[in-house]
Amino acid sequence: MKYLDEYRDPVLARQLLDELRRTATSPWQIMEVCGGQTHTLVRQGIDELLPAGMRMIHGPGCPVCVTPLETLDRAMAVAPRPGVILTSFGDMLRVPGTDTDLLSLRARGADVRVVYAPMDAVRLAAAHPDREVVFLAVGFETTAPANATAVLHAARLGLTNFSMLVSHVLVPPAMTTLLDDPDCEVQAFLAAGHVCAVMGWREYEPIAARYRVPIVVTGFEPLDLLEGILMTVRQLESGRAEVENQYVRAVRRSGNTAAQDAVREVFHVTDRAWRGIGVLSDSGLELAEKYAEFDAARRFDVGGLRPVEDPACIAGAILTGARLPTDCAAYGTRCTPRHPLGAPMVSSEGTCAAFHAAGRTSGPASSRSTP
Repeated sequence: MKYLDEYRDPVLARQLLDELRRTATSPWQIMEVCGGQTHTLVRQGIDELLPAGMRMIHGPGCPVCVTPLETLDRAMAVAPRPGVILTSFGDMLRVPGTDTDLLSLRARGADVRVVYAPMDAVRLAAAHPDREVVFLAVGFETTAPANATAVLHAARLGLTNFSMLVSHVLVPPAMTTLLDDPDCEVQAFLAAGHVCAVMGWREYEPIAARYRVPIVVTGFEPLDLLEGILMTVRQLESGRAEVENQYVRAVRRSGNTAAQDAVREVFHVTDRAWRGIGVLSDSGLELAEKYAEFDAARRFDVGGLRPVEDPACIAGAILTGARLPTDCAAYGTRCTPRHPLGAPMVSSEGTCAAFHAAGRTSGPASSRSTP
């Protein structure tokens, strides 16, 4: 634990906060893109310790939260079918669809299994040639290489009973969509370290230059985020707009080129619906035609679905940083981690879940959104 403890040192944290207070002269507004960053900021109370007026805006970087409702409803339409084994990461099982969730379907007899890697689903398909094994493949660029590798391995094995429901989303189009909004208040970004470990940060450089916004790649520990915020504020104070890398122990500018090659081989870029936000152009990945045989959406007849969001859920406004969870009338009452109305309350990276776990009943003064 020594290595992690070094990034949680309270003395260094106080020093970074003191330096941040000395550096900041304006009420800057910074968005952390990733839900993992949000959880650290809220759990450690970092957003409450920032200089007066400075605000962290919690962004849409929760892969579970932005998975479109239609994808979930498709999974729930496939799961109960005879002969199907539907596999998923555990954090997807309690995300509400239009009428139910995967955990409830499993309780009613559907063969829904939690896996820890997409390759587990491939092994299941190889071990059960008489069953159709479907993997719910969601996430940002971080999980795309593993899912691509699973498809490549299934193809090498000649498996005809393995498929994926794919709903990958990409970070840069979400950032530009936010920045193109005339009401956008974001002045800088903390970019997600694990996404950049795969993709590098070259694709962020045109965004920083075009919109004149600093972007700092950070890790997920308290000192990572404090140092990243300080680096961002230094850029804002000096009028610079560059991409910098705080997460030097894990990220390089070019990223992981082998992982990128696998993603380009298996997937191609497409328009993608983001739950609560809408369709964003060129913001997702889908299986390339070469691997269409592994597309569960094509293999199973799940058309004609009519997804319906709960009208009490304001997940879209929360995901874009326009509102805080505590601005929602259902927060902590009708919507709780045990009985969520929307994905941000149940996901381990959701902003609502972060606030609820921290016992927040109101937003921090430094982070309050304007309705």
